Amino acid sequence: MNFPAELKYTKDHEWIRVEGDIATIGITEFAQGELGDIVYVDINTVGQDVAKEEVFGTVEAVKTVSDLFMPLDGKILEINPLLDSQPELVNTDPYGDGWMVKISLTNVADAETLLTADDYKSVIGA
Repeated sequence: MNFPAELKYTKDHEWIRVEGDIATIGITEFAQGELGDIVYVDINTVGQDVAKEEVFGTVEAVKTVSDLFMPLDGKILEINPLLDSQPELVNTDPYGDGWMVKISLTNVADAETLLTADDYKSVIGA
């Protein structure tokens, strides 16, 4: 299983890549593996301010629907346009083309409160 060291993680299985005051968010390889085949991604919060740990969308797999939780306070700037026609990218490339949203961070320093790759591995028992 892949745990890119340059990313930060949450106990809710989201990852976040911070670049300046912009962050890209997706779900971890572990999460997509647990969910199974992703068939639909529903995010309708673009342009909205979303607080840390609030739901910003859902992912639908063959047998379940799971909420997506915001790792940090921010404003959703963009939803990955590829997911409309290719939701399976979440399964095949969760840290690349399968990203969910890009946000403008309210406070960049808050990213330091998130889990490192090693911390996340401990959470999931890897």
